[in-house]
Amino acid sequence: MVMLSNSRQVVIFRLGEEEYGIPILSVQEIIRPQTPTKLPNSPDFIKGIINLRGKVIPIVDLAQRFGITASSDTHQQRFIVVEIQGNTVGVIVDSVSEVLAVSQEQIKPPVENFASFDARYISGILARDERLVILLDIEKIFLEDELLALQEAGAAKEE
Repeated sequence: MVMLSNSRQVVIFRLGEEEYGIPILSVQEIIRPQTPTKLPNSPDFIKGIINLRGKVIPIVDLAQRFGITASSDTHQQRFIVVEIQGNTVGVIVDSVSEVLAVSQEQIKPPVENFASFDARYISGILARDERLVILLDIEKIFLEDELLALQEAGAAKEE
C-alpha cells in the first residue's frame, strides 16, 4: 500500500456549470438547506442567518459572490459550513459531489495576469480526466469589509 504523504482531501462541489474544491479541513459539515432569516442592509450575497444547533451563522450565496449563475435546480443544493478567519459561515452550493484525495503534483498554479480575472481566492487548478476543478482558498474569498459584514450578520441575532 502506497501512502501519499503530500496528498490532501478536497470537497468537490458545483456552482452553475463549474466544479470547485475546498480543503476538507476547512469544512465543518455539509447540511441540507433551510430558509435563512433575512437581515436588513446586508450585502446581496448574504442571504440571511440560520440557527445551527444554537449557533447563529450567516448564509452566503457563493454563486452570487462570484458573479455566476447558479443552477435553477435546487433539489441537490447544500450548505457547506466552513470556518473563515474565525467566523462560522454557511455557503450555498448547487451540489456536493465527492471528497477527493489530491496529490500536489495534480494541482496546477492558478492563471494569472488576466485583467478581468480575479485569482486571489484560487489556490490552484486540478485537472481530472476531461474536466478542470477550481481549488479555492476559502480564507481569501471575502474582502475585509465583507468579512466584517459576515461577523455583524453572525452577531446580529445573538445579542
